Formats: sequence, structure tokens, C-alpha cells
Amino acid sequence: MATALHTLAPLSEIARNVVDWVEQVRGQTQPDRVYWCDGSRAEFQRLRRELVSRGELKELNQSTFPGCYLSRSAPSDVARVEHLTYVCTRSKEDAGPNNNWMDPAEAKAKLAALFNGCMRGRTLYVVPYCMGPLDSPYSRCGVEITDSAYVVLNMAIMTRMGRVALERIATDGVFVRGLHSTGDLNPERRFIMHFPEELSIQSIGSGYGGNALLGKKCHALRIASWQAREEGWLAEHMLLVGLQSPRGETHYIAAAFPSACGKTNLSMLIPPESMPGWKISTIGDDIAWLQPGVDGRLWAINPEAGYFGVAPGTNAKTNRNAYETIRHDTIFTNVALTADNEPWWEGREGHPVIDWQGRPYDPANGPAAHPNARFTVAASQNPIYAKVAEDPRGVPISAIIFGGRRRSLAPLVYEARSWQHGVLVGASVASETTAAATGQVGVVRRDPMAMKPFCGYNYGDYWDHWLRVGAALTHAPRIFHVNWFRQNAAGKFLWPGFGENLRVLAWIIERCEGRAGALDAPLGYMPLPGAIDTRGLEASAEALAELNAVPVAGWREEVGQLRQYLQGFGTRLPPALLSELAEVEQRLARAS
Repeated sequence: MATALHTLAPLSEIARNVVDWVEQVRGQTQPDRVYWCDGSRAEFQRLRRELVSRGELKELNQSTFPGCYLSRSAPSDVARVEHLTYVCTRSKEDAGPNNNWMDPAEAKAKLAALFNGCMRGRTLYVVPYCMGPLDSPYSRCGVEITDSAYVVLNMAIMTRMGRVALERIATDGVFVRGLHSTGDLNPERRFIMHFPEELSIQSIGSGYGGNALLGKKCHALRIASWQAREEGWLAEHMLLVGLQSPRGETHYIAAAFPSACGKTNLSMLIPPESMPGWKISTIGDDIAWLQPGVDGRLWAINPEAGYFGVAPGTNAKTNRNAYETIRHDTIFTNVALTADNEPWWEGREGHPVIDWQGRPYDPANGPAAHPNARFTVAASQNPIYAKVAEDPRGVPISAIIFGGRRRSLAPLVYEARSWQHGVLVGASVASETTAAATGQVGVVRRDPMAMKPFCGYNYGDYWDHWLRVGAALTHAPRIFHVNWFRQNAAGKFLWPGFGENLRVLAWIIERCEGRAGALDAPLGYMPLPGAIDTRGLEASAEALAELNAVPVAGWREEVGQLRQYLQGFGTRLPPALLSELAEVEQRLARAS
């Protein structure tokens, strides 16, 4: 018999609708105990001690990594499982070809068989949480029910969790219901189901972050994107960064990139020595919620309170701010260990002795740390964390940037001619695979707005919503596209990237301020010669020219492929996108 809910008062008395739902789930899953999380520091420390005592967490070297712990997941449970992730709407057309779809009744029947009695012998944790600052009108709340204390600890870092969230839910009256169980971790019985029409999520069979931390991708993007369409805002897979120029002017930029395109690095960018006087601040590294303001501008909040980042490749050279952020009070997942009991991953100094599965390290077994090894850490530990990230009003967005990894096609930077053209630019986002990823170089993977795995409904409707939001703005952000990954014929990158990307961002800001002219080119507005400061760069004039070249024949082929892709969304595709694409095609024809 589970502990009676009323013995956990007064926390459980705050929101009756939450209590009723918890009781329903308790009856189905049959836990030994029900625990309501209050979000206190004492609770966090107690749960952490319990996991250490059970061998589910390992304390790391507290002299060099104070407050840091290691978790190891099952070897078959190390990443998001997109092929087992479904959007369950009444109409398959509403989910769109960009999502896996299952009829809601079928999905619920399948899940019921898995959830029935799944928590016997376990504790059911009730995790009320708020995505975004507690007092922001842009924030939205949820409750995750889980049988994983590891999930509780991560949600405590990633969200505003506990009593304070439950109090807001009592005021709002609406919350996203998230039900999670690790089940038996069998991949054959693993599903992540979203029911956007009911604002609910059910996930079973995984303890990995993106599958189990339901406030993150499941709520903050898939469900929130549906909420955003209903309510007139945007939930996007975007970083948020503040840029203060030497003149003291600050602009906030939102940027969307597919994986492996430098998103986290850009959110924590360090100005190069060649650009003194610039200051960078991080609002968010992964997700942005953007709301039209009464002033006609677009305002944004970061709904998350922490970072769930990829450890491999993170070091003092590639991302010093991220590296400093995770040196204390961090939960590491699936990293390796050194002889000094420090966390280790590929790209970090030192030598591993224990691999991510707890075995003596042997290169024959593969990488020491799993390639998707993670860190969970409070955003406030970032040395350049912006206090304005806690402002309930959010920050006004001056520019939206899209980007992908293209070897020879996309120039370094160009600006959309209008919001409508910018939606096409976002819809055209794509990256080319590398040999390390697929064994075949140059395969184009389309990832519109970098939202392909996360848009909770039909992409055609999503683009139409973008157009409607833009039409309601009197001072819409300018939209740009960047490509840090242009290569020459020998396969060498033409742009140095990292902190030097600030040179491009400086031009973008000047465009937003109306101080920089531009070339009216086939793709959009491009920098005039010399407009981007390249002093001090080890790049020849030929390389810089190639960076900004627009290969007309290649782009005409790209337009044809993009048209075919867009037309795959049938009658849901906004005609405005095809009109914009035709305009680009005509400009390319004139250029050739």
C-alpha cells in the first residue's frame, strides 16, 4: 500500500487538480510510496546521498570537482530515441510528415499495459516544475511523475521545481501532465508519447535525459510549440545571447542551429583579443520562448534553469565558459574516470582509467566516455550568465539567426529581405553529414529551424504560424543565415570560427541598427567588401572572397530540392513560402 497522499500535506493540498491526477496514477502504477518534491536544498542533498548509498551515483574528487557526481546509464539507454518518439493527435495530418504518429487510443492502450503496476517496490516522485521565471507571464508549468530519483535531481537543476511551482499551478489552473517510469529499460518496451491536444506526455523504458526529463524537449519544445500556436507565440530550439558593443549598446540575439554546428559555443562566446570592449552574456543555450510584446517587438525568455550539455569536446580552449561552469556542483552522465577520480571525456586533459561503463579503459572497447556523455548544471554557474535571464519581461530580440553546416554552398552570412523571406530561410536550414557520422560525406539533412526532432505538429502549420506571428509585429527582428563551415577544395575551413564569429555578429548588429549597408544579392542582403572586420585574421583575400561566394548553379539545384521537400507538406504548406522560393530562383537566374 502506497503512503497516503494526505500524510504529505500541506504541499499536496495546494493544487487539487494535481492531487487528483497523482491519485489516479498511483492507482495504476502501484508504488510503495508517494513523495511530493518540495524543491529544497536539503531534499536535493538527501536524494543524492540515497543514490550514492545505492551505487546509482558516484561521488567524484571533491577537491578538484566539488559537488560533482557521476551517473552511469544502461548501455542501451544513452540517447534520445527519435524512432520511438510519437506525436499522438486525433488527425495524423496534424502531426505531419515531420513526426512519427500514433492514434491516441492505440497509444494509450499500449502504454497502459506497460504502466500498470510498473512502480511496485518503488517510490513515485511528484515533481511540480515551472519552465521560465516563476513570476513571468511567459512561463508555463508542468508536473512530472517519475520513479527515478536521478530524474528528480536533474529536474531540480533544469527547472524551477517544487513548492513554488505548485503554488503557481494552483494560480494558473493549467499544467502539462508528464508521466515517466524507467520500466525495465528494455528498448522493446520503450516509448515517448506526446498528446498535445491534452497537454500530456507519457514516457516509459528510458532513464536518459531527453527521454526522461520531461520538462526539456518533451514539454519545452514539442508540447510548448503546440501551446505556442494556440496562444500566439513561438517555442524554439534556440540559444539566447546578449551582445554589448564597445559603445555600450546591448542587443539580444536568438539563434537556431542543428547539432554539431556550434550552438553552445556561440551562446557562451568569448570575444577575441582583436575585438576589445565587447561583452557577451548568456541568457540560454538551447531553448527560447518568444512572445510578441505590446511594443510590437519580439521578447524572449529561456524556459530552462540549467544546461544539459554534451561533455566530449568541451574544454578550456573550445568553450572556456562551459568548462568553468561544470567544474563544481554538476551531475555527469556516462563520462570516464581518471586515476584521481576526476571526470574525463575526449577533449579533456588527463588520461582515463575507467570507461563510461565502469570497466578498465581499453581503446578496443571504443571511446572512454560515451560520445553523448552529458553534464547537468545550473545556468547560474556560467561565468557570463546574464541576470536579465531572470527578468519576467524577458529580453527584446534584435535578430534571429539560422545556420547549418555546408561545405561549399552557403556563404558566411546573409540577411533575409523580410520576415516572410526569413521564414523561408529558416525552413531551408540543412547540414551536410561528415564521414565520421555516416561514412558518406555531403549527405544533406534538412532540419528546418533546427526543429525537426522537436516540432510538435505539422511543419506546414508551423511555418504558417511563423508568418502570422511576424505579421503581428511592427518591429520584427531581422533574420539572418550564417555558415561557419565553408571549406576550400582541400577541405580546409575558410573561417576560424569560435570567438572570431563575433566579427560576423558585429555586422549583424550594425544591420539591426541601420548603420551598415549591404549588397542586394540573389540570396538576400550580403556584407559589402570590407564590411566585416577581418583585420588580424590569418585568411587570404582569396579565402575571404570564397567565403562570400554564391555558387549560382549549386543554388539553383538547391532551390529545386528545397521546393520538392516543401511540397511534401501538401496543402498545409503556406503558399507564401513557394512565392519566396520562386523569387530567389528568379534572382539566381538573373545572376547567372
